[in-house]
Amino acid sequence: MNDDRKRRQGRPAHARPRADASERSARGSAQRGPARTVQPARRVAYSVLRAVTEDDAYANLALPSAIGEAGLNPQDAGLATELTYGTLRRRGTYDAIISAAADRPADEIDPAVLDALRLAVHQLLATRVASHAAVNESVNLVAMEVSRGASSFTNAVLRRVARETPGEWQERIERDARSDDERLALRTAHPVWVIRAFRRALAAEGRAEELEDLLEADNASPEVTLVALPGLAEPEEPRRPYARTAFGSPGGDPHRIITASGGTIRVQDEGSQLVALALAGAAPIRAGERWLDLCAGPGGKAALLGAIARQHDVELEANEIVPTRARLVRSALRAVPGEITVHEQDGRSFGGSHPGEFDRILVDAPCTGLGALRRRPEARWRKTPADVAELVPLQVELLSSAVDALAPGGIVAYVTCSPHLAETTGVVQEVLRTRGDVSELDARAVVSEISRAPIDLASDGRTATGSVQLWPHRHGTDAMFLALLQRTPKGE
Repeated sequence: MNDDRKRRQGRPAHARPRADASERSARGSAQRGPARTVQPARRVAYSVLRAVTEDDAYANLALPSAIGEAGLNPQDAGLATELTYGTLRRRGTYDAIISAAADRPADEIDPAVLDALRLAVHQLLATRVASHAAVNESVNLVAMEVSRGASSFTNAVLRRVARETPGEWQERIERDARSDDERLALRTAHPVWVIRAFRRALAAEGRAEELEDLLEADNASPEVTLVALPGLAEPEEPRRPYARTAFGSPGGDPHRIITASGGTIRVQDEGSQLVALALAGAAPIRAGERWLDLCAGPGGKAALLGAIARQHDVELEANEIVPTRARLVRSALRAVPGEITVHEQDGRSFGGSHPGEFDRILVDAPCTGLGALRRRPEARWRKTPADVAELVPLQVELLSSAVDALAPGGIVAYVTCSPHLAETTGVVQEVLRTRGDVSELDARAVVSEISRAPIDLASDGRTATGSVQLWPHRHGTDAMFLALLQRTPKGE
């Protein structure tokens, strides 16, 4: 589950391109020159880039709304999606190219102009859009949204970019890299610290050689995966390989089938489904059990667990401390018949107020979200190592609180959408180290048992625990982590 805290990508408020004086004059007089036009898909993409930069918006939430408001047809909606996500994914690489072409650091360029330049560079170097169209429309966009002076600067920079091929630009910016990791960062559009965190996580499985495959997968658009809530809907073709509830979108567009299902079918990554199914499959289910989703927002995993609980006469409760997210949880659970209580408590103290009450608990902990960079491309540029240091103590407290809420013999699934070792095995090992009433189960064995097809979980014996790490390049899922812990049964 992604951390809701959002960080502003700060740039000096006074920094402007060379056309500063004319830009200020144009802004002051509101003179924009003759009427200019920009293709609707480009305008939508630009508006989302601005929202991400200025308002810390999430593109996966802002883009559908912007497309709907603009009334784009399917073809233009597809173009707007490609332009938005492609530009955000490769922002670091494009900023290096823009800095070279503009002969100044990208962070000294007006953010509104810089977003337009990023969008244009993506079109010039990574799409089949004609160069003249990419340049001319981007110049028009800046003239309309910023100033005529800034549009002249934009025109000059983009014409320099257009003179060289993508390969020539890549070679040029890599020449200035200070290390092999910096070169890899420029080539794959990932921050250096993220690359190193991924390398360590893969090395823990003895698979460090898969790093570039992982980085490449992060830059590919993920296929839409749907979940059919058990007992309420049936998965259709094409089926996904691992989770029994997962299937692809028939015909590509999921809107029709989601709407017709009344909420019993919705979009959910197969990895997210698999970790919830693993908690349900970790031991035989007894009627009358009580289950809890401790950090339930926005509610997708809670709905899946609720549907399974309904089939087995089990009571599910959910908890979400943020009121807006708690409302999302309640909305997600409406498709599941019956009453499901949604608490709004601090998960860190929930175990103290509900000691020993639950038989199974899901802790889908707030995390950096580094495992979902395919879906949230802006996150790679928004997160920093400081986020990890801030989140780990919270993750430890949440997991320990969940153990407090477990009945003897109860099982907790600790889940993150991040492969960073500090957030995954580091948290698990800290809880195991500080508590004598909990032990780790073999999550690999559980996931292998419930999987529809053989699944490569890197079970080569090199890792210290029986945890599961899923990967985009290996499993086609988000990089979900799962560990299963059991509270010591009575009499042991």
